[in-house]
Amino acid sequence: MALSELTQRFRPWLQPRKGLAIAEACIIGLVAALSAVFLKVGSSSLGTWRVQTSENFPVILILPAIGLGFGFIAGWLVNRFAPEASGSGIPQVKATLANVPIALSWRVAIVKLISAIITLGSGMALGRQGPTVHVGAGLAAGMSRWVPTSPDHRRQMIAAGAGAGLAAAFNAPLTGVLFIIEELLQDLSGLTLGTAIIASFIGGVVSRLLGGGSLQLNLELMEHSSKFTLAEIPFFLLLGILAGCLGALFNRGLIASSKIYQSFHLSLPLKMALAGCVSGLLVAMLPESFRNYAGLREYMIISEPNISFAAIAFVSQFLLTLIAFGSGAPGGLFAPSLILGSCLGHLVGVSASYFLQVDSPTTYALAGMGGFFSAVSKVPITAIVIVFEMTTDFNLVLPLMIVSVAAYLVSEKVIPGSLYDKLLQLKGITITKAVSPEGILTKLTAHDVMQEQVETLDAEMTLEEAMQVFSRSHHRGFPVVENGKLVGIITQSDFVTQRDSDSYILRDRQSPQDVLLREIMIHSPMTVKPKHHLSHVLYLLDRYQISRLPVVEGRKLIGIITRADIIRAQAEHLNYGNLTPESQPEPSYVVYQTRSPNIGRGRLLVPVANPETAAILLQMAAAIARDRHYEIECVQIILVSRHSSPSETAVRTAKSRRLLRQAEVLAKKWRIPLHTQIRVAHDPAQAILETIQERHINLILMGWKGETSTPGKIFGNVVDTIIRQATCDVMLIKLGKTTHFNRWLVTMAGGPNAAVAIKLLPALVTLGNDPYIRLTQVFKPSQLKPEITVLAKAVRILMRRRKLSSNVVAIPVQADSVAEGVINLVKTESYDVVVVGASREGLLQQAVQGNIPEAIASGVDCTVILVRGAIGQTPAKS
Repeated sequence: MALSELTQRFRPWLQPRKGLAIAEACIIGLVAALSAVFLKVGSSSLGTWRVQTSENFPVILILPAIGLGFGFIAGWLVNRFAPEASGSGIPQVKATLANVPIALSWRVAIVKLISAIITLGSGMALGRQGPTVHVGAGLAAGMSRWVPTSPDHRRQMIAAGAGAGLAAAFNAPLTGVLFIIEELLQDLSGLTLGTAIIASFIGGVVSRLLGGGSLQLNLELMEHSSKFTLAEIPFFLLLGILAGCLGALFNRGLIASSKIYQSFHLSLPLKMALAGCVSGLLVAMLPESFRNYAGLREYMIISEPNISFAAIAFVSQFLLTLIAFGSGAPGGLFAPSLILGSCLGHLVGVSASYFLQVDSPTTYALAGMGGFFSAVSKVPITAIVIVFEMTTDFNLVLPLMIVSVAAYLVSEKVIPGSLYDKLLQLKGITITKAVSPEGILTKLTAHDVMQEQVETLDAEMTLEEAMQVFSRSHHRGFPVVENGKLVGIITQSDFVTQRDSDSYILRDRQSPQDVLLREIMIHSPMTVKPKHHLSHVLYLLDRYQISRLPVVEGRKLIGIITRADIIRAQAEHLNYGNLTPESQPEPSYVVYQTRSPNIGRGRLLVPVANPETAAILLQMAAAIARDRHYEIECVQIILVSRHSSPSETAVRTAKSRRLLRQAEVLAKKWRIPLHTQIRVAHDPAQAILETIQERHINLILMGWKGETSTPGKIFGNVVDTIIRQATCDVMLIKLGKTTHFNRWLVTMAGGPNAAVAIKLLPALVTLGNDPYIRLTQVFKPSQLKPEITVLAKAVRILMRRRKLSSNVVAIPVQADSVAEGVINLVKTESYDVVVVGASREGLLQQAVQGNIPEAIASGVDCTVILVRGAIGQTPAKS
């Protein structure tokens, strides 16, 4: 049984449902817990080795050396195998959940896990909780690709993996759930909350069992019972204010550190090696107890009052974290934040003991942990719960709430916004509120936006009848019905799909009348139900690379939905229900241009991209320009991401200018006016169309691959758009293996493009020596006497040219198809160039016949020129 048939059979079982989500959440929780335990054991073992090694060798040498070496190794791993694994990992997870295209996979998770172990073992003052969140999310993302889940379902699983990772790192299941809700996903829907709880619960349980063999917290902190008096509330408020101010300063420092490292223009391995070396040097100068960060937080909580130690610990941890984090090292901020909070709380607690004669520095240290964490991460509820789960001390809840809320309010006032959002902005990524799980894709269903009036074809219709329907319609595909039931779907790309025999459908057929649609249609097509949300519809369109989906109830066809319908619905939603024009890419931006005297009668545009073919294209353009007294316009297009504006994006133009200067040299040699420009754009086709309009182009000459693998496209993304929308003459050139231009084969069919080709031919044949031109018209073997009026007229036009008068012949040829006839002629008579035509209106008809230009271009080794005449100034939309 073929793989496609298996996929069709089991697809309904793999669609997102609650049972599948619960099963996935269980597996994700288990895998995330195992990875968190592995990270904990690995980094602890490596850290223990580092501390023991420092006792046997000069500490001032060994610690910087270990930091330098391990930092470089970890940086090389990240840089070589998964650049997305750098940093904390939480910003990347948050961006992914906001539908920003950042890689999140098993590869990223594994690299993050290994590099984090090496980084933490090297002595950098970072935490393992951020990496566990990233690793858990990456593992969940990898698992979600095993089944065809919807985007919403995948986001829920990634969030569950992140929560499970955090729960396993802290042995705190509630913390994992709340962090998802408060910071990452901000979604309280039943399925999201349920999967997050299950994954976090399993992550926390497995982590506790593997870490200590018991479900108990197993901390000395449980022996402490917090107590406070009414008089201490001002001190807790003071602690909250200090935590808010210093937390905001810490955030500013992290951003500044990242910018400083970026200004160094060093590779990631060198940055991390530098951070590891400096960190090791500073730690070597501190007291011996600072060489191991693992127990520093607990020590500050349960230790006797020691102001000097707490102050040194706070300052050193503050600086060391800034040094390590800015380098892009794979490590988190949770543990450093808790250590800094415990140190700050210890200092305030000792002060409270001095003024109020109370003995509760431990309570202040614990409250300080929550306060500083809240100030840095801007998640006060998570901060309260995380400390509570670590202590299970109900008496601590009120002080913890006072400090955490006060710290959050102060920090938000000093430096508004999420730290993770600001870190993403440093990488050019901005998460806006428009990206919301309650957006248009989850509010509207297929029934809301589908087209109810659907054009259909009957399964018993012949291919010839279908060709006529396609040629009259702007649609590129139709549902196929039988007795009112959907039985298949047919698209224009199905007509040109090659079969096992590597021949087109019609090549071995005498007539399209012999072929029924049921023979070539897609059976059992992908469909959606009216209740499916647009997010699910869009996911299916993208996953299976299709452009339309029938909407069915049972097998009854009730509508059809396309990408354009979804785009229109989104546009109307963004404009609060008002109709808006179709979405267009941002206009291109000219960053460089040169101008020659305007002495020509028209302009010929040549987009140049490939240095290897630019010279020959320009040579052909020059031949036409000399014949028609045209000026040449050369354009080079630099593409930028859709996330950035062409007018605001910095680009390097040196390579493009060198290519254009070569064109200028050639134009000067040929004494032809040449204008050049470099455009920055989102879409190359759009930039070319803008150039045609702005520069009043009469003819565009551009290279063509000769084939396309783009689903639903005839000639390719850019070329399809140019042929359909360019208002000037279009000339596409697929260069052959040799660049001889002596023997020309021109196919004639009587359309408007034949006249355009004949007008261009006298100029083009000057590229060769003693050119020979054969005009031919393909006719079916069933035609006893072919009509050659078109050939005779073309011969008369060419004979007027003195140089061509003796080298033009007109001979028709018999063949089952145009492509077959032309290919056989080229192979038997060795032509250098084939000229064919393609009108915008006839593109669908050409596709039905087997896409004649593409069939010819892929079937011969010589140069193929595709010509299309100018169209009106307002081309019809298709």
